[in-house]
Amino acid sequence: MTLPQALDRRFTLAPMMEWSTSDCRTFWRLLTQKAVLYTEMVTTGALLHGDRARFLDYNACEHPLALQLGGSDPTALAECARIAEDWGYDEVNLNCGCPSDRVQNGMIGACLMAEPELVADCIANMQQAVKIPVTVKHRIGIDDMEDYAGLAKFVGTIAATGCNTFIVHARKAWLKGLSPKENREIPPLQYDKVYQLKQDFPHLEIIINGGITTLEQSQSLLKHVDGVMVGREAYSNPYLLAKVDQTIYGDDCHIVSRDEVMQGFMDYCAIQLAKGARLNHLTRHILGLYQGLPGARQFRRIISEQAHKPGAGIEVLERALKALNELPLTEDYQGA
Repeated sequence: MTLPQALDRRFTLAPMMEWSTSDCRTFWRLLTQKAVLYTEMVTTGALLHGDRARFLDYNACEHPLALQLGGSDPTALAECARIAEDWGYDEVNLNCGCPSDRVQNGMIGACLMAEPELVADCIANMQQAVKIPVTVKHRIGIDDMEDYAGLAKFVGTIAATGCNTFIVHARKAWLKGLSPKENREIPPLQYDKVYQLKQDFPHLEIIINGGITTLEQSQSLLKHVDGVMVGREAYSNPYLLAKVDQTIYGDDCHIVSRDEVMQGFMDYCAIQLAKGARLNHLTRHILGLYQGLPGARQFRRIISEQAHKPGAGIEVLERALKALNELPLTEDYQGA
């Protein structure tokens, strides 16, 4: 088996539950060819005992693509890492950052930051099982972990296994008292702690996550760390990604237009609809494509009101595109 090529993680798109599905990642890939994409978190139990194809299947265009795993059993994680490699993933990532009650009860996510030795055992077992990179995504701390020393110990303990890539959400996670949504917004961003990690562990690849909304901000952050990971902004304002390859990676390729992206996605939708997919399951990911432009509201409205109906097809997207330049909405739509 040939060793996998190193991934260029200067710009990555975050694992987001119920958002970063294969359909969404295929849409994102119409905007950027270079960014490394991450799946939703998949638990070891779901992978070992559930429908693997449902959790693991993806479209070839999604590469470079990483699978994020949730779990804390070294043996189960090693087996799941092996499955991920066999399925063709380019990287496997361990979730040590999700703060929800559901994952805490299964010793998954941010609560693992209190168990650096256990995480190190998990990572070591995963690394022994595969040749693809094994990486970690974590917070800067949890609950009353205020000191930088605890964060440095966590990273240092895991790095001793040979793990080289750490994706750091620059907020603490409060495991009690805040919802997952609040944990993405209320704890203050502390980029300085992530910068300090890079200074103290210069041999490691440190990727920063949290509150990143523009490519200009990304470029500024890249002066301090090795990569950025963008989450919610890429979902709500996906056209942000159209200049990633040029701005971040220095490519001189054509900057794709929104309409070109829509045409590519409509072609994809036609294929998926022929396989029995529901239109609204596909189109929910594209509602922000025309954000900020005249007609964007009508575009979203038509899709939101029409795509869920039985038998809805490509004509809904054609109608939504037409409405972008027709204010007010045409009579034929108002009566549809």
